[in-house]
Amino acid sequence: MTRPFTEAKDTFIRHLTNEKNSSVHTVRNYLNDLSGFERFLIEEKIEIKALSEIDKHLLRRFLAHLKLQNKSKRTLLRRIACFRSFFKYMKRQGRIEHNPMEEIDTPKLEKSLPISLTYPQIERLLGQPEVNTFLGFRDRCIMELLYSSGLRISELASLNRSDFDPKGLKLKVRGKGKKERLIPITDSAAKWITDYLVHQDRKEDGKKHKKQVDEEAIFLSKWGKRITVRSLDRNFAKYLTLAGLSSSITPHTIRHTIATHWLENGMDLKTIQLLLGHSSLSTTTIYTHVSLSLKKQVYDQAHPLSEKKECCETTVPQQLKKT
Repeated sequence: MTRPFTEAKDTFIRHLTNEKNSSVHTVRNYLNDLSGFERFLIEEKIEIKALSEIDKHLLRRFLAHLKLQNKSKRTLLRRIACFRSFFKYMKRQGRIEHNPMEEIDTPKLEKSLPISLTYPQIERLLGQPEVNTFLGFRDRCIMELLYSSGLRISELASLNRSDFDPKGLKLKVRGKGKKERLIPITDSAAKWITDYLVHQDRKEDGKKHKKQVDEEAIFLSKWGKRITVRSLDRNFAKYLTLAGLSSSITPHTIRHTIATHWLENGMDLKTIQLLLGHSSLSTTTIYTHVSLSLKKQVYDQAHPLSEKKECCETTVPQQLKKT
C-alpha cells in the first residue's frame, strides 16, 4: 500500500547517514517524521502506487491531521522541514518531476530569546558534584568544559583522548554533519580533563562505577563505556534540582550562557560563530539580543525610580569571572 514511499524513505535515510554524514540525532528525527507520514497513509487506507501521487493536497491533509492531534507549531515546522529536504532530494534523484512542498507555506514561529544563566547561578551549578567521588569528579569536569567551551553535549560525548591537546589548550570537536573544528579551552578546563584522565579510580572498579572499558573516550559512563547524551541529560537534571534551578534549563543553556558572556566581554560575533560551530552568522546574532535583554534587566534593577527591584541574580557583564 505504501511501498513506493517506504522505499524512498529508506533511500533518503541512507543518503543522510552515508553521504551527508548527518548526526544520529538528525537521522533519528527525520526517520520518525517520515515514519509518521507512513503510519498516516496506512491508518487512512491511502494507497500510493507512485511517489508522484503524493501531492500538496495529501500533504496538507497530513498537516491538518497533526493539528487535530494538538501537535505544537514547532513540531509542524520540523515535519515541514523534513519533507522539504525529502522531496528536494527525490526531485534531484529524478524520482519525481515536481516537488509538492514548493506549494506548501511554512508558518512563522516567533523566536524566543534563549535563556542565559547569571554567573552566581553557574557557580552554584558547578558546585553541586561531589568531586571526592569518581563520578562526581567526572561531572564537575563535564560542567567546567561545557561552560568554558560552549560545546554541544553530543560533541562532548564524542570526545576522544586524541582530541585533547593539554599543552596547546585545544580540543578537536566533531560538530553537526561531522564537521571538525579546533577550539581553545581554559587552563582550568584543561586541568580538570587531565586530572580526570589520570584519576586512580578510572582503572579500578568502585562501589558505583566500573573500571574503564573504552580506552579511547574521554568521558565514561558508570559502566566504563563512552558516556551517552541521554546519561548527560539525566545527570544534568539531577544537579539542576540540587542547585535549585529551573527544570527548563538544559545543557544547551550553558552553551547560550557562555556565548552571551563572551559577547558581553568584547568577543566579536565572527569568533563566537567559529567557536560554537554555527554554519551561519545569523544564528550567532541572537546573542546580541540576549545581551541587550540582560543589560535592560540590569538597568531596571539599578535605576532609582525602577519598580522592578525585586531580588534576582543578574550579573553585570564586567563582573564575569574567569573560569
